[in-house]
Amino acid sequence: MKRVRIDVERYTGQLRASMRMLLPAKGLPLIEVGRAWSDRILVTCAVVMACVAGPTLAGRFDAARAAVVAMYPSRKRPGETYAGFVDALVARGSALLGLLLPHLRERTRALARAGGHWLVEGWCVFAGDGSKLDCPMTLANERGLGIASRAGSGPQVLLTTLAHLGTGLPWAWRTCGACGDERGQLRQMLEDLPARSLLAIDAGFTGFDLLKTILACGHQFVIRVGANVRLLTKLGYACEVRGEVVYLWPADAQRHRRSPLVLRRVTVADGRNRRVALLTGVTDPALLSDAGVAAVYRRRWGIELLYRALKQTMGRGKLLSAGPGQALVEAQWAMLGVLMLGLMMLAARAPEIAPRRQSIARVLRAVRDAAAGRRPLGRRSLALALSEDAAQDDYQRLWPKAARHWPHRKNPDPPGEPKARTATEAEVLLAQEIRRRKDAA
Repeated sequence: MKRVRIDVERYTGQLRASMRMLLPAKGLPLIEVGRAWSDRILVTCAVVMACVAGPTLAGRFDAARAAVVAMYPSRKRPGETYAGFVDALVARGSALLGLLLPHLRERTRALARAGGHWLVEGWCVFAGDGSKLDCPMTLANERGLGIASRAGSGPQVLLTTLAHLGTGLPWAWRTCGACGDERGQLRQMLEDLPARSLLAIDAGFTGFDLLKTILACGHQFVIRVGANVRLLTKLGYACEVRGEVVYLWPADAQRHRRSPLVLRRVTVADGRNRRVALLTGVTDPALLSDAGVAAVYRRRWGIELLYRALKQTMGRGKLLSAGPGQALVEAQWAMLGVLMLGLMMLAARAPEIAPRRQSIARVLRAVRDAAAGRRPLGRRSLALALSEDAAQDDYQRLWPKAARHWPHRKNPDPPGEPKARTATEAEVLLAQEIRRRKDAA
């Protein structure tokens, strides 16, 4: 019995050390008089709870709290009820995330630069996309979160994320109800990006105002566009034309005499030999070649892998909270759990190992073993498990991993190609007037 207790303290202590390396040293007090949950204990429990498995929130909380008690055996025991824990997390969660995320972003930047994974095609590239997490069909969730337009759907949380493509880790995220605006959420996250970032986004984020806002914030983008986008050619607004330059200038922007967006169109073939039209604000091919534009967009798939890790690997595709406030908090801290797992993996592995060759499933298994006081993956320590067992398998597959037949799989029609026409004489004259006014200013 004594030996079991020693093992529990040893492995949970290793988990505490791994988390302590990533969390900020200041601003998260371990002891706070008059509080059942100090900030550091609350954050640690929330991260562990985001990682542990279990069919109920109460069960996950019990497992996470037991791990935290073993991680800090000499400290005061935290609150014993899930209700008290989640109330503290709802009340202080936003402030704690405001402290944690800038620090964890700096850790991501440092680890990515050490391994040469900070830049992609010479740019700091982030993929943006939204996804929805199902919630229990309680009356509170239906009223507070709303129901999406899809037939048969229940209450959901809309999660919009920016993922750093060099590492595949989440950089920023926003949550709201099912009927929220993912474009608005993306606009809110622009301030969290490093200067001169490049966004890789899909057709759902098209729109003159959003793209103009991205450029006004000093960033660039690569976006896929479809047949619902109308482009102009031969407008004569750009002073220098390199590559296939087109203009996005809807009628409303012309009516308010707003300058057109000068873009470069790149057409590539996807894996099914279909033509994909991409637009970028980087009009100079010397800064980002056509092949680079295509490579950036293909790497956008990394955010889909991130959502797969959240929903399938970690089992958070359906949230368990019965109230809307708790559901939003559950989603936010589940994403922080993904970020912490990824940073543990990056910190333990050799810097030259490509992040996309690492397996978050194995890291999750090692962390769950350590939280339960078990020897992680049969290794002597958690650090050894993270450093040696976090790589994806490298054997040659004889058969594809995809299922042969999946009747519920969505197969939407491809978005088609954007419609382009030559600018009219009136549009050319208006563009020249706007250009003269801009140069004079």
